[in-house]
Amino acid sequence: MARFELKLPRMGESVAEATITNWLKSVGDTIEADEAVIEVATDKVDSEVPSEVSGVLVEQLFAKDDLVQVGQTIAIIETADIADGQENSQDAVAPEFIEQVAKSVDVAKEMVSAPANFSTDYSESEKFYSPLVKNIAITEGVTVQELDMIIGTGKDHRVTKDDILAYIERRKENGINPVEVAQSNLTKPLSVPQPVSNPISINGGDEIVEMDRMRKLIAGYMVASIQTSVHVQSFIEVDVTNIVKWRDQHKNEFEKREGEKLTFTPIFMEAVAKALKDYPGMNISIDGDYIIKKKNINLGMAAALPNGNLIVPVIKNADQLNLVGMAKAVNDLGNRAKQGKLKPDDTKGGTYTVTNVGSFGSVFGTPIINQPEVGILALGAIRKVPAVIETPEGDFIGIRQKMFLTHSYDHRVIDGALGGMFVKRVAEYLESFDVHRDF
Repeated sequence: MARFELKLPRMGESVAEATITNWLKSVGDTIEADEAVIEVATDKVDSEVPSEVSGVLVEQLFAKDDLVQVGQTIAIIETADIADGQENSQDAVAPEFIEQVAKSVDVAKEMVSAPANFSTDYSESEKFYSPLVKNIAITEGVTVQELDMIIGTGKDHRVTKDDILAYIERRKENGINPVEVAQSNLTKPLSVPQPVSNPISINGGDEIVEMDRMRKLIAGYMVASIQTSVHVQSFIEVDVTNIVKWRDQHKNEFEKREGEKLTFTPIFMEAVAKALKDYPGMNISIDGDYIIKKKNINLGMAAALPNGNLIVPVIKNADQLNLVGMAKAVNDLGNRAKQGKLKPDDTKGGTYTVTNVGSFGSVFGTPIINQPEVGILALGAIRKVPAVIETPEGDFIGIRQKMFLTHSYDHRVIDGALGGMFVKRVAEYLESFDVHRDF
């Protein structure tokens, strides 16, 4: 019998890690090739990891809720159908890792005697560290130089949670107190604000339900966004009477010809993509003191899930799609989101987000920015309202179809002029909609 290492596979571009949510097989279970062994979750999408071979599961290397790096071994399957060259290779890494930890301890000792030479600004490192590893490093006062000295057991020697915890434990055993180092006047790690918990009164009739994993993630994202961006809103009312009439006239023909339903969403997305081309200053993100100007226009589309949670699939290169292409993309992502069939890449790479609060009857809303973007547009409900209509013969009152657009933007880099001009341009594209256009 031989031992096969089941590794966490690549789940899409830019996906570096995943959280184990459920083991589908227990130690001792027989596994067939291509049979799912474990369920994992990236930032927002759940996936199953199948076995590449048939055999018996003999070891689970991670527990539920553990964070695993792409390429890391998550289980050992015993099988007779494996080549000798695929035997477990972690033993070859272990001596090098132990030696490196010893060197790192020397670095930590040196830091105490000359702390001014060391930094806790992890952006200075050329290596990638996951947010979890950085948070542990911040809490324990581990410097960039110490992290860089650790040869991790992850793919390409990436430092994992277990690696940094093992290093911290060894550092303590060698007489270096990481808390004292972190509190040194010359080394100033980032302070992590802790949420204030207010006492809640509970009586016998109240039901206590724990948040599910996705709701916990959403809560974390929302709090982080408010703490990161300076949210400012601009509101504008838009006359979409021509759009409503055009859609009513063409929706049946559109569905018959294209096999897709024609909703208002792709029409609005088309206008937003055009406005982003006119105002590329909205199609950016922030990295510390640097502004990253995005080459592609990738529109996030906030979608409510049947269980009440929220997910934001992304329409890639939205400015290159015509209305038919936009409608197909909107319907495809929306349907797969409701069915739980989105892939990790479907939620990655967004540069600007649109949310339709009007689908629930809201006239307008003040949405929270989807980090690391700098703006988000909320579409309010379309309503029939009395309005002043200007004509060469004079003004009169008529019934028009109107809606509100709410633009939330990051005042760190977007001032009122740009934020207001952008949403005004979206409104102009909607109000000047060509009622004689084809699909």
